[in-house]
This record gives sequence, structure tokens and C-alpha cells, in this order.
Amino acid sequence: MIYAIAGFLLGFLIPYIARRFAKFMPATFAYALWQIVFSGKCGCKKGKKSPRYAQLCRGYFWRSLMAGLLTCGLFYTAFVYWGAEGCVFRCAFIWILLLLAEIDYRMYLLPDILTIPLLLLGLLSGVFDAGYVILQDAVVAANVGYFLPVAASLLFVKKNKDAFGGGDVKLLAALGAWLGLEGMLAAIVVSCGLFFVWAVIKRQRSGAYGPALAIAGIIVAFWYF
Repeated sequence: MIYAIAGFLLGFLIPYIARRFAKFMPATFAYALWQIVFSGKCGCKKGKKSPRYAQLCRGYFWRSLMAGLLTCGLFYTAFVYWGAEGCVFRCAFIWILLLLAEIDYRMYLLPDILTIPLLLLGLLSGVFDAGYVILQDAVVAANVGYFLPVAASLLFVKKNKDAFGGGDVKLLAALGAWLGLEGMLAAIVVSCGLFFVWAVIKRQRSGAYGPALAIAGIIVAFWYF
């Protein structure tokens, strides 16, 4: 029950935090951390709010509610599926991926303030045997996850120099640290399928790849382990 409540509260904050990122990114790690903790001026004027403002507030509320329910379900499932041992690490993994998916969907950006700690947390979970793979496998997979898209981008650099963004590379390295080499490769395959389906539904030839990769990481974590 504690994990479910924590999941709902943390999930409810995901759209708000993503909105905060949209206001000040790109930024240095320190400035981003400062802006998250100290929101500063909200830009709201006193007095009667416009109908458009009220509509936006309702939209954010329902989006936050859905994010909270989703995170609540995932945290509770993680506790039932894996037990209490290491569940805090794994819930942090799930929450950061959901937050990254929301931010990249809104901004086409995967900020270092989240991808780098996710990578380090994956290695740390390997040290304490609280993640999905041991430390040695995590280190190897993280390096492969970093250099694989860099090598693959050489094939597309003439046609599209931004085929793989820096955030995608770091996120893939972080998934390698968490899921190991086989799990990371499985996440790549699943993310390609998810991205293809989304592109067909939206009738788009390009878009943010981060959400597909983040969701694929969560799917593989439950299915593969």
C-alpha cells in the first residue's frame, strides 16, 4: 500500500515537473536543480482567471491524475512482482523513465539532470544487487548502449545529422546499466515497434524517440526479469 500511495503522489507530479522543465531548459545541471526546487514566479495574474486558463488547469489536473494512477499501478505491480528487496531502486527507475517520457514528448529533450542520475543509479543498484543485473554486466551494457547509437549514426549522418540525439544516447546507456546487454537490446527492438505504431497513428515520419525508449525499458523490466 505504501508503494501504491507513493507512486500516485510521485506520478501526480510528473506533468508539473515536465512543465517546469519546459520553462527553463536547456540549462546547466545546477540551474535545472535550482529551478525544480524553487519554482519562482508562476506568471499567474491575480484576479479573475480567463476561461482558457481554467481549461488548461483542468487539462493538467486530469493529465496529472492519469499519470498518478499509472505510476501507482506500476509501483504496486513492482512490489508484488519483485518483492520489497530492491523495490525502491526499481520504482525510482520506473518513475524517472516516466518523467523522461513526458518531458521528451513535450520538448523533444532528454535532460542530463535525469539521464545521468538514472545511469549512476543503475550502476549503484548493481553494487547493492538491488537492480536487474550485476555490476559487471551493467558496466559492459552501459558502454555498449552509449557507443552503439554513435556508431549507428554514422550510417545516417549524411541524410540526417540529428538521427540520434545526445539525450537518446545517454538514455540508452542508462537502460544498459539497468537491464544489461540482452535487456537493452530487447528494449531497442520493443521501442522500434512502439515508435512505428505511434508514427502510423499520428501519421508522422519523425518525432521524439525518448518516450518509446522509456516505455520499452519499463516493459522489458517486467517481461524480461
